[in-house]
Amino acid sequence: MPELSVVVHGPDPQDRLTGLLDSLAAHPRPETEVVVAAVGDWARQAAERHAAVCLVVPLPDGTGAAAARSAGAARATGRWLHFVHAEDGLPVGTPRAVAEHTAALPDPDVVDVLLLDHVRSTWRTSALPSPDGPPLARAGRAPLPLDDRAYLLRTAPLLGTRVVRAAFWRAHERFLSDGDEPFAAYAALLLADRVAALPRPAYEDRRPRPESLPPVTAEQRYALVERYERLLDLARGRPAPYAVLYDLMVRDCLRTFVRAGMPEPVAREFFRRASLAAVRRRPEGHPRPAGPEGVRRSLLEEGAYGRYRAFQAANKARRTVRGTVRAGRRQAAARLRDHRYRRALTAPVEPRLAVFSAYWNRGVACNPAAIAARLGELAPDIHPVWVVNAADAALLPPGTDHVVPGTRRYGEVLARAKFLVNNVNFPNAVVKRPDAVHLQTHHGTPLKRMGLDQLPYPAASKGLDFQALLERVDKWDFSVSANSHSTRMWRRAYPSRWTSLDHGYPRNDVYYTAGAAEVRAVRERLGIAPGRRAVLYAPTHRDYEAAWRPRLDLAALADQLGEETVLLVRAHYFYDTGPSPLTGLRRTGRVIDVSAYDPVEDLCLAADALVTDYSSIMFDYANLDRPLVIHADDWEVYRETRGVYFDLMADAPGPVARTQAELTEILTTDAWRDDRAAKARAAFRRRFCEYDDGRAAERVVRRVFLGQDEPSLPPVLPLEDRTPAPSPEEIA
Repeated sequence: MPELSVVVHGPDPQDRLTGLLDSLAAHPRPETEVVVAAVGDWARQAAERHAAVCLVVPLPDGTGAAAARSAGAARATGRWLHFVHAEDGLPVGTPRAVAEHTAALPDPDVVDVLLLDHVRSTWRTSALPSPDGPPLARAGRAPLPLDDRAYLLRTAPLLGTRVVRAAFWRAHERFLSDGDEPFAAYAALLLADRVAALPRPAYEDRRPRPESLPPVTAEQRYALVERYERLLDLARGRPAPYAVLYDLMVRDCLRTFVRAGMPEPVAREFFRRASLAAVRRRPEGHPRPAGPEGVRRSLLEEGAYGRYRAFQAANKARRTVRGTVRAGRRQAAARLRDHRYRRALTAPVEPRLAVFSAYWNRGVACNPAAIAARLGELAPDIHPVWVVNAADAALLPPGTDHVVPGTRRYGEVLARAKFLVNNVNFPNAVVKRPDAVHLQTHHGTPLKRMGLDQLPYPAASKGLDFQALLERVDKWDFSVSANSHSTRMWRRAYPSRWTSLDHGYPRNDVYYTAGAAEVRAVRERLGIAPGRRAVLYAPTHRDYEAAWRPRLDLAALADQLGEETVLLVRAHYFYDTGPSPLTGLRRTGRVIDVSAYDPVEDLCLAADALVTDYSSIMFDYANLDRPLVIHADDWEVYRETRGVYFDLMADAPGPVARTQAELTEILTTDAWRDDRAAKARAAFRRRFCEYDDGRAAERVVRRVFLGQDEPSLPPVLPLEDRTPAPSPEEIA
């Protein structure tokens, strides 16, 4: 019996089926079967071309999605069923990830539904993150009754994000094969004994252009109310799910009423039906929300169609007036700032003024910080000013001269500074004066595609203005590089006339200048007892995820690694809002959340080993010549959605784990630091630690700020002549 049956079903008027089957055939899995309920002759022919990897169930033209779903499920033999509509898609690696997750459930016979995250595509966008990420991350990994996680009903009602146990399907087929797919999706959760979550994108919801669909009939509008009434019948006697469904019903009815553009008679009848349902189904004592939303609900319950329309018109007029006033104020303030900035541009450039910024004005960090520190030693007459967001200003080191964006002095220093240093880009409006010097330091060695190379990857390039990007790049005078790989990729991703400084990353100097005292001090600050092994887990950002979700069960990993190991967990800085998913683990003392700890170089010095996925921290950490382990559970998805410059699976800096079980085995044996791991790390260091030797900041300062020629700079030491900072084991 296969672990998983992928049941591809339903009509496919836009010819998406071929691509879906091609992707499944490219990565066949022994534990997975593919059943295609092919509607129509051409779909049957497309499926039969993949007969080696799928079972074809031919169905006549006109067969609906629900009937096709049932026909496919009837032929499926897997323990779990994943229904995939023929017009939708599956991210690469999904069947494997789902099958492994279901097989690893502690008691799969009491789990009925595995709830997946998904990405969304339309006719003009591709693979955008869904809003379901945070609630799925909040749900955790332990299977629980829906009554304990009623908020999961707020996830998108897509049957493709509900992987159902085959026995559960057979027991409830009359509900789950309903032609109203959102009803079936909600019913799957309501009827499940236990629900588990897989917080990773494992389904692609593809929405056709609305203009290509048939017009929505009045009866289809009214069916929305009927759907929720049927669902509320299923949830009767269960207060938490019932309350969530009631709120969803009222919300969706009001949104449909306001946005659907229904003819007046249809709108009046829809409002009447929604009003009756809102009154009849309202839970006893259920509070209305405050503010305008509460007013809307009151008017709906009263059936006050005319007053609702008047309220709607008044709100629209009020928003228009407020928007006009706010826009006027913003425009006036922007004009004043621009006037002051333009006036400052007429003053002479100040040759002893340098402006620094890092990570979109987050504070003193990364390569700019290392350069500024060395600048203070080699050229103390040059005055550094940091650009920092108002919220981050309080965290600056004492005595740091800084400006906040939008203030008067901000425009003045940007206009007059001789040197502008950043590890990202300055805003588009910053003018490149002929006698000013712009230094781009970057903030990592590129594994993922960057700059213009993101163009073929919609999930990565969404919202990017590539013409504006190139205009910013044209302002660069110098680009810092840590290795020849980076130099080549920067040339390709950011084509312009800048000069490459093949001097190494200044932030990595500390990996050669720090001694035993510095390593001990960092470990003491972090609370790592002498003799304990510290493993730094530092995953990267994913463009297809809305929020950070640990891809490992950290509590279980800590237990398996034992009392003598401490996990230092650092989330990517893009995920610095909202509650941390690590909150409940901090009390153990063996999982330490270091997401807010700066600088990250300290964490690397403190760690005996690094576990990461695709983060550029691996290239920096390799300078320490300490063990590196790659956890790549979604490599195929990452590679396909973000794009990469080389195959990390073939050129990894150490052992590669594709599952948590594999990672645990590596870390609980000698595989993390054996001869094979050392050989892989040595090859990786030769390739990517090419220019880092402890004197990168000095070379950059002498070249850019002091104007010294390349031959007069300190030469880069050969790799075999460098001595990294001592490891914790060496100083124990």
